[in-house]
Amino acid sequence: MPTKKKKTATKSSAVRFLEDVAGGALTFGRLLAAIRLGEESSQTEFAKSLGISKAHLCDIEKDRRGVSALRASEWARKLGYDAEQFIELAVQSDLLKNGLNYSVKIKPIKKVS
Repeated sequence: MPTKKKKTATKSSAVRFLEDVAGGALTFGRLLAAIRLGEESSQTEFAKSLGISKAHLCDIEKDRRGVSALRASEWARKLGYDAEQFIELAVQSDLLKNGLNYSVKIKPIKKVS
C-alpha cells in the first residue's frame, strides 16, 4: 500500500505571500482558511472533515477562537500535513491572545531510549 506523503507547511515564499495577502503574520486560522480555499472546499465540508461545526471553523479562521497544540497536531495529521507548523501557529496564537509577546519555534525532540 503506498504511503501518503506528508505536505509541509514551512516559512516558504508561499507562506510569505499569504502573509502579504492577509496583511499580517500567518495565524493558525489564516493557515486553515488558506488550506481550505486551496482545496476549493466549503466551510461546511472542511469543518465536517475536522469534526467541528461550520460556526466553530469560521471562528477559528477569523482568529476569534484558538485550538490546543494537541488538536492542531491531530488536524495536521487528518489533513495530511506535517504537525510542526500547525502546532507552532496554534501556540503562537494563544500566546499573543493572552498578551504574551513571544515568538515560538517548534521542533520535535528525539526520544531517549
